[in-house]
Amino acid sequence: MTAVFDPGAQAARATDAILADTLGGTSRGIVVDSPPGAGKSTLVVRAALELASAGHPLMVVAQTNAQVDDLVVRLAEKDPGLPVGRLHSNDTDPYDKVLDGLANVRKSAKAGDLAGLDVVISTAAKWAHVKNVEPWGHAIVDEAYQMRSDALLAVAGLFERALFVGDPGQLDPFSIVGADQWAGLSYDPSASAVSTLLAHNPRLPQHRLPVSWRLPASAAPLVSDAFYPYTPFRSGTDHGDRRLSFGVASDGSAPDRVLDEAAESGWGLLELPARHTPRTDPEAVRVVALVVRRLLDRGGAATSERSPDPVPVTADRVAVGTAHRDQAAAVRAALAELGVTGVAVDTANRLQGREFDVTVVLHPLSGRPDATAFHLETGRLCVLASRHRHACIVVCRAGVTELLDEHPSTEPVQLGVTVKFPDGWEANHSVLAHLAEHRVTWRP
Repeated sequence: MTAVFDPGAQAARATDAILADTLGGTSRGIVVDSPPGAGKSTLVVRAALELASAGHPLMVVAQTNAQVDDLVVRLAEKDPGLPVGRLHSNDTDPYDKVLDGLANVRKSAKAGDLAGLDVVISTAAKWAHVKNVEPWGHAIVDEAYQMRSDALLAVAGLFERALFVGDPGQLDPFSIVGADQWAGLSYDPSASAVSTLLAHNPRLPQHRLPVSWRLPASAAPLVSDAFYPYTPFRSGTDHGDRRLSFGVASDGSAPDRVLDEAAESGWGLLELPARHTPRTDPEAVRVVALVVRRLLDRGGAATSERSPDPVPVTADRVAVGTAHRDQAAAVRAALAELGVTGVAVDTANRLQGREFDVTVVLHPLSGRPDATAFHLETGRLCVLASRHRHACIVVCRAGVTELLDEHPSTEPVQLGVTVKFPDGWEANHSVLAHLAEHRVTWRP
């Protein structure tokens, strides 16, 4: 008899093992790999609460102020009586004003003012300036794959043991200076905190969260196979558990047909004629905006495990993802011309970690004459293809498959550098092969 896959039970077992290692283990570090939407923040909050209740003062390191404020709010919701410190910068508007309404949260720009609190949370950049304090026994590093190793070195003296939680498929840490002179060295400052940590401590316990609660059953197999071949995961839902429908029938146009295809299968490819274009391809930008306009005009509604009754897919539940900021600006302008407001339009870097019902993606290689390392970066496509709960629609010019075949990687091979697998070339081919099954041809 075939065992029935129980995503809740499997996720619970993984979480229990992580918490057991965190609270009772002896290793200085624990690494947790998490696929998109697997509950990283939920794990961080639960681990923080359990460490605090066990009498272990805790520091939490996040990568952005938005991530810090989100964790503070989540902790306050779970345990309104837990004393939490929000260590912030000296900027004029250093934190979300929502925190002012939380009675258990103390805020300060000085770590000394927050001494003795159960949990203190701040960004890696702020922690790096904290000096002359008693080290914390425990730390949690959230979004650890977004943290550069030099940032970890700057805060490593503040704690004795740490739980590192992050998504290995996301974009690599950002650096504004070249780091070629350190390539292949175990202390490369531009490498992620996790890769450097494991290079020096290969025997640290490593766990993974096995279930994505965001990605539907239509998306998890593709994203898992294309971007996480060594750490596969499953969707927490099954086919039929989620449904996207429209109150207004299709008018037969390409945007409506690709919307219907995406509602049915979870994926849609709206393919424009092959052509080399400027980066802010005016036709592609206009098509992206039209798809969003028609999605909203047709009264999209979603049913899921969260709500058996249809919930309207409003503008705030829709995102447009691009590779470049100027492309995002062009899409915002095109949407404004069509009277659309409230849709999140941004680059993959800025959409990282966020979740929507429906996403519309301008493919990074659409209309390009070349396939550069930037546009082939695996994490960029992974982020764009994994933000949705119901459907993802990709707008792209024809010819990308041929472009990939004509432009094999020309990046120099560097000794000692771990090859990231799968590479962007292979991941793009996998995704495009799947999208080809859901293609709608654009005809103006």
